[in-house]
Amino acid sequence: MSATGELYCQARRCSIGAATLRPVALEIADAHEGLSADRAWWLRVLAVLVSPRSVFFALREDDPDDVAARSEPLLLLVWMAGASAVLATPTAAGLLDKSDYDALLLSIWAFVAGGIYGAVGYFLLGFALFFGARLLGSLGDFRRARQLVGFALVPLALSLLVLMPVRLALYGGDAFRAGGSDEGAGEGVLLALQLGFAAWSLALLVIGVRVVHGWSWLRTLAALAAAAALLVAIVGVFALI
Repeated sequence: MSATGELYCQARRCSIGAATLRPVALEIADAHEGLSADRAWWLRVLAVLVSPRSVFFALREDDPDDVAARSEPLLLLVWMAGASAVLATPTAAGLLDKSDYDALLLSIWAFVAGGIYGAVGYFLLGFALFFGARLLGSLGDFRRARQLVGFALVPLALSLLVLMPVRLALYGGDAFRAGGSDEGAGEGVLLALQLGFAAWSLALLVIGVRVVHGWSWLRTLAALAAAAALLVAIVGVFALI
């Protein structure tokens, strides 16, 4: 074997999945060369929808400046995903039935409740993923696990901008009242679309775990199954209290 071939083989042995991760690394370098870390991560918010591998591979970078540059995009994503989730709950569907609620108070409720819901979900899901990954041999830290969750939430956050204007245009205030014009096939379609965005986020999470850790599909799914089991256990404990 030539010297070049030997070096190539050694490089493959030193990094799990090197053959597939190396082109991703080059793609990131080309796409974001000359950009500040802050701007690069804002661009990755949308890039994760079309090129998720490159975005999740970038999470392997542990430079303090690069890590800090993710904080603002993550804050926005977590809040938007939380607001999208709370506005899809039965509680939100009946808020305008209460005499002390109007459109302004509903907006404030969505902002506050969305932030709380998103933050709790971000840290809880991040911890569950951290637990599952560690169980399967990961050496990554809790911060990277929750940031992975945060960028996987992009489709769910996007659903707030896509579906809420459609719901308001179709049903107006009835979207937040029990009964009314928002009941029927149209609302069923919107609910199916909401679940579709959630499924998209779950798919991104699977891809993210695989890329960040360089694991096989089987090991990735095993880690996510362990994370899901922990979440079920936590919910079960609270249900019994």
